[in-house]
Amino acid sequence: MKDIKYIGVQDRNIDLFEGQYVVPNGMAYNSYVIMDEKITVMDTVDVNFKDEWFSNLDKVLEGKTPTYLVVQHMEPDHAANIAAFMDKYKECTVVSNDRAFFMMKNFFGEDYESRRIVVNEGDTLSIGSHTLTFVFAPLVHWPEVMVTYDAKEKVLFSADGFGKFGAIDADEEWACEARRYYFGIVGKFGAQVQSLLEKAKTLDIETICPLHGPILTENLGYYINLYDIWSSYKSESEGVAIFYTSVYGHTKKAAEILAEKLKEKGCEKVVISDLAREDMAECVEDAFRYPRICLATTTYNGDIFPYMKTFIDHLVDRLYQNKKIALIENGTWAPQAARRMKKKFETSKNIEFTPTVCKVISSVKEENIKELDAMAEELLK
Repeated sequence: MKDIKYIGVQDRNIDLFEGQYVVPNGMAYNSYVIMDEKITVMDTVDVNFKDEWFSNLDKVLEGKTPTYLVVQHMEPDHAANIAAFMDKYKECTVVSNDRAFFMMKNFFGEDYESRRIVVNEGDTLSIGSHTLTFVFAPLVHWPEVMVTYDAKEKVLFSADGFGKFGAIDADEEWACEARRYYFGIVGKFGAQVQSLLEKAKTLDIETICPLHGPILTENLGYYINLYDIWSSYKSESEGVAIFYTSVYGHTKKAAEILAEKLKEKGCEKVVISDLAREDMAECVEDAFRYPRICLATTTYNGDIFPYMKTFIDHLVDRLYQNKKIALIENGTWAPQAARRMKKKFETSKNIEFTPTVCKVISSVKEENIKELDAMAEELLK
């Protein structure tokens, strides 16, 4: 990118993103400057990095003054320094949409009525040799979100779209942390992402500049295809994912036997996860990734064991659909978990349950092994 400069920051101190997602490799808060006749800053960063961000900005400006601040998303990890920026550059105009200005007023007590440009879907802004086009992306993943296309350098500033967990210099595969990020944060809004992808098809894009994660410059079809799969609730990879909770090890044993049965019958990819000990967001990611899953849990207080209940809530809240599900339940005197798990998916679309339900009474017995064998066959049909 010739005229577009990166001024983002890397947060290596954060432990939980949005107060819930473990981020062992930190987070990137991205911000950009378009150097043209009217210098334009694209978004700010988290409040904890205000001084570093202004320092990065000053180095790029080299004494010049920005004309515009474009605000694409009002979440505080990107918008926290709007007031400080507008106070420092008193001649600057902030560019955003009505919903964003409403939020600005609530966050900062100021909506810059005398120093703003309110844009609508498809509006353009000429800043010299660059022309910016504003494309609305409501609920990807807040209602005010918009993305911005720069026609000269064929760049899409994609807001939170195409973002990922991890600092930019994190040595990790893009898809893994982008998938966990997507399903954790954007997953419920697949229809809105599909709408944005349709709009993006009309643009000649060579570079994607997200607000989190690396700038994407090569093989853009790979990233766009994954977003299409994720947002249309298709399965990305072949295989079976097994999720269990276990109090004394008997439900775990049933889950492990099922895993072995699946492998014996030719299933090349079997993922097995202990919901009480593994990162819940990783488990949610895998549940969406694979077309077939098994849920194995105990009856607890006449209901579903808490970690499993929470896990299913995460799936249903994110519009879980188009899957085959097998159920394993355990109980010493009144097993109810399978019935209650199945009920939680009542509003989910295109969910198929295997005919066989494995009912463990306290410990795994010979009849359970036969049930698990039949269940494996049904999952792989």
